Amino acid sequence: MTTSEIRPYEAIPEVEFPDNFSLQMGPVLAGLYEKHGPIFRAERFGMQRIYMLGPEANRFVLINNRKKFSNHIGWGTVFGVEQLLGRGLLMMDGDEHSHHRKIMNPAFTFSYMSRYLPLMQRIIREQAKTWGERGEVDIYEEMRTITFNVAAEALTGLKSGTEVDTFRELFINLLYPTGPFDSDEQYYAYIMPLQQRLRELLVPRIEERRKHPTDDIFGLLVSAHDEHGETLTDEQLISHINILLVAGHETSTSLSAWLLYLLAQYPDYTQRIMQEQEQLLTPGNEPTLEEIKKMKVLDNALSEAERLYPPVANGPRGVTEDFEFHGYHVPAGTFLLYSITGAHMIPSIFADPEKFDPDRFTPPREEHKKNPYALVGFGGGPRICIGINFAQVEIKALASHVLRNYHFSVAPNQNIQQVYGVTGSPLNGIRMRFKHI
Repeated sequence: MTTSEIRPYEAIPEVEFPDNFSLQMGPVLAGLYEKHGPIFRAERFGMQRIYMLGPEANRFVLINNRKKFSNHIGWGTVFGVEQLLGRGLLMMDGDEHSHHRKIMNPAFTFSYMSRYLPLMQRIIREQAKTWGERGEVDIYEEMRTITFNVAAEALTGLKSGTEVDTFRELFINLLYPTGPFDSDEQYYAYIMPLQQRLRELLVPRIEERRKHPTDDIFGLLVSAHDEHGETLTDEQLISHINILLVAGHETSTSLSAWLLYLLAQYPDYTQRIMQEQEQLLTPGNEPTLEEIKKMKVLDNALSEAERLYPPVANGPRGVTEDFEFHGYHVPAGTFLLYSITGAHMIPSIFADPEKFDPDRFTPPREEHKKNPYALVGFGGGPRICIGINFAQVEIKALASHVLRNYHFSVAPNQNIQQVYGVTGSPLNGIRMRFKHI
């Protein structure tokens, strides 16, 4: 397309969303994709933004033109995450991101997950042991407790019990402030004491790890250094830990809860997972990392849960350089969302997209491979979620434990829907019933 054929920003289709948009975000955005193509604009919360979705858009934003987009503006400034949690990896751009990512990567390789798997399995056993006696539990809240405890112990060295309970309470109060606040001053007066208490909890532990290194994630982050011997400062470590805690437990909470919900709804597929478990595992033993890696039937169910219920609806970016996409000019200074939940619901990419169908990820169909960057629940490219291995191992370990120890079902008389803010969660939780095998 020649320069003269490039249409201005104002020509980008402008759309309106229905009142229930936060409950129907994926199908609504996918429908707009089918009608208008992979780029359109809308005003939401008093702010104009561009939506881009589909494999072509995902590749454009995440790979080919990623340097034209700023995570710091998207997550840090517009979504306000930096003032809350500090300048962690999520908010970094360019060389700064590459530098910190390189330092942190060794702690998150798949092979290193063998160090964390026993921790995950211990906390899963401790939290799940009462489910049968309790009869009915909100599985979303149970997953939140498990994933936070795992993340807290791995990332900070805090042990389950009073220490983690205190840390969780501080962190939840910071993430979900009890407003409303009449002014910025009131808001800061609320969050700053919480931030200071979290800092007072973490700094002594950082100092202890500097003196006595350990081989857990926390110890690795404290001792990690680049080729020049440069390590992370206390403030950098606290910011990274904050972001990793949020990302680590929010994504795993959501995905694991929805996975168990789906497995309860589709017993025929769950039986196939059980057969795989029986073939791979020695009765009475917890799975090893290599056995978890081989759980392909469970893998496909997890991918389908990621597609149907991605933990994050949209990836926010600030546009730092003018660009052209699909015949339209988008100027620097624009706020952009590449839509994850919308991309996952496009019927020309994923057949019958609202249907639970894990076999779409197996040969010969492999719908996600025929359209690279169609499945982006964990992002993609150089900025793919650093904790993807951690999350997938944890969720598979959890699902394996539940499947081997419980019969489970969804409690009746519920209105179960995913609702999206910055992250997604079930509107009223998910109550499930468990019975020991």
